[in-house]
Formats: sequence, structure tokens, C-alpha cells
Amino acid sequence: MVEVNIERKDLDNQEFLKLRQATEKIASVLTRRLRTHLDILKPLFLPRKLLGTYIKSAFRDDVAGSDKSFATLQERYAAVCEKPFKLPRKLKAPLAPIANQLEVTPYQYILNIDGDASRSIQITSPTRWILSYRSDCPIIRLKAMLSGNEPFQAEDVIRSFVDHLVLVIFLEKFPSLKQILEDLRYNVSVEELDELGGLQVVVARAPLDTFLPPDDFILQITQLSGVPAFQEIIDLEALGNMPDPLKESLLRSIE
Repeated sequence: MVEVNIERKDLDNQEFLKLRQATEKIASVLTRRLRTHLDILKPLFLPRKLLGTYIKSAFRDDVAGSDKSFATLQERYAAVCEKPFKLPRKLKAPLAPIANQLEVTPYQYILNIDGDASRSIQITSPTRWILSYRSDCPIIRLKAMLSGNEPFQAEDVIRSFVDHLVLVIFLEKFPSLKQILEDLRYNVSVEELDELGGLQVVVARAPLDTFLPPDDFILQITQLSGVPAFQEIIDLEALGNMPDPLKESLLRSIE
């Protein structure tokens, strides 16, 4: 993921230290809040409700529409399985059990300083997360396999792809669940990860604006730390301007 649309603001060192500390505190609260919400909602995200007997389970009841859902999963998987991992095109049914637990992964992307790919910085968003069913092969491990920093394990990659794609299809099948998340003030969208062959993932975003300082400031900070990583900064002024979806919906109803 390469970010291109984010506000830039000048900062001095004192402002940066203050805002970085505030950002870390707010990010911690937001992440705990999201995980709590997902834990409460997890009975509604039972994978068997989507795929029925196409998943290994002690329950063998047929689920209406499961044939179509599995066909959709097979189609989405086949579209992304070959590059860069060269996975087999066909999924084997029944699938291995899918954990009824949603996983939260910080949203990260690459920023090329001054557009130079040889000077890349990994940026983490404090207000966005990738959601998937819990996996033994999260996004960070997929990227490690891709870079050669971890041995390639085809079965683990396949299961990871399935864990992400099933959630995408689940929210398409049951849009009321997406509405519940949006009522809790999360913007929920589907994005394609180009570096993973266009794999579709669900992204949740809290309604807080963030920004980055100029490239030269980011480069200075990362050179001092010795780690090519940086975090977006939460705009504290945005705290007072958080949108209220319910209020906006009610106002629209009387227009």
C-alpha cells in the first residue's frame, strides 16, 4: 500500500513530541475500543452462516446460499492466488475451520521520500486497521514470506487469503453488520493490497483526521531513531469536530 492522499503540516520538534505522545495514547484507546466491539459482535460473524458445509465443522446443516458464497470465494481467490505467491487456483472443500474471532491489524503503507523508492519509510496509521478472521498467518507474515525473511508456506498463505476474503464476502452478504460498525463510528471499506496480488481486505477507520509532516522532517526523525518507520499524527483539532452519524442521518431525514 502506498499512501498518496494525506494532509501535510509543518511541525517543530516540541510540537512533534507533544502530538506523538497524544497520538499514541489516543491510538491505544481506539484499538482497545475496536477490539471490544468486535469481541461483543463476534457471534454475528460466524463463518458457517456464510459457507455452511463448505467449512469443516461439527455442524453439518446446509446454509441457504452457501453454494453461491463458496463460488464467489473461489472466484476472488483465483483472481489473486498466482502473483506473487504462485498458489494453486482451486480451493479444496471443505475448507479448514475458520476461527470465529476477528483480528485487528494496524494499517501500514510505504511512503517513498521525495518519490524515491530507495528511501522508503513504513507508515502506520493510528486510526485505521485491517480486519480479518483470526489467522496464524497475518499480513505481516505474508509480507515477510514475500520478502524472503520467512520460509514460504503455501498452506498458510492460502488460509490467510481465505480468512481475509471470507470477511469481505460476509459483509457483502450481510450488509446490516457493516451498518452496525458504521453506527459505532467506524468507516468500513474494502481495499486491494497490490503488493499481495490485489488481495481484498476489510479496512475499518475511526472518524479522526491524521496528517504527516513534510518528507524532510520524517527523514530526520527516522534517521535519528535508526528505524525506517513513522506514525501518522492525529490532528487534535479534529477531536472537537468528530462527525455524528446518527445526528447527520436524522438531519437528512427532514430535509
